[in-house]
Amino acid sequence: MGVELKAAMRAGVRLEVFTIVWMAFEAVLAIGAGIAARSVLLTAFGFDSVIELLSGVTLLWWLAGASTARLPGMERRATQISAVLLVLLCVYLALTGVAGLVLRLHPEGSLLGVAVSAAAVVVMPLLAWRKRRVNTTLASAALRADIAETLTCAYMAAATLAGTALNLLAGWWWAEYVAALALLIFIVIETREAIEAAR
Repeated sequence: MGVELKAAMRAGVRLEVFTIVWMAFEAVLAIGAGIAARSVLLTAFGFDSVIELLSGVTLLWWLAGASTARLPGMERRATQISAVLLVLLCVYLALTGVAGLVLRLHPEGSLLGVAVSAAAVVVMPLLAWRKRRVNTTLASAALRADIAETLTCAYMAAATLAGTALNLLAGWWWAEYVAALALLIFIVIETREAIEAAR
């Protein structure tokens, strides 16, 4: 393994450790705020954070074994896990978004939800950019899928910020569900790419 590749692997490990810590923090806050406010959008955002957390753990597992003969099989398994997690997120968003609108479930405004999603809007694109730079050396399909999930989290954060802010400031409860359903367009595209990479 060359010096440049080793450096990229170390950088990848650091990024995934940061991802795991950030996502654990984000998941607890978003899910807690979502439950308190009865907000499907915030809970979905927290669920997406859990998916990204699991993806980060999967990538750490892959990076730890990347110097062994198990590399091809491990990368394929890591990519498959990331793809499955994205599919689960799509299903969750579709079901809860439609159910919330049909049943007219009014989530309460959440200042904590606005703050958490605003922080993620800043952090997630920067994290995806750093991962993409590392992956120019690693050329990993698993890391590519993880980058897609990080970008999905950024878009999810933007949609969550828009929906929760409109609900908090204007009382537009339905904006949270509309934001969640609109986000599906991007997530389905990212999911399809992850599934193709897993194959």
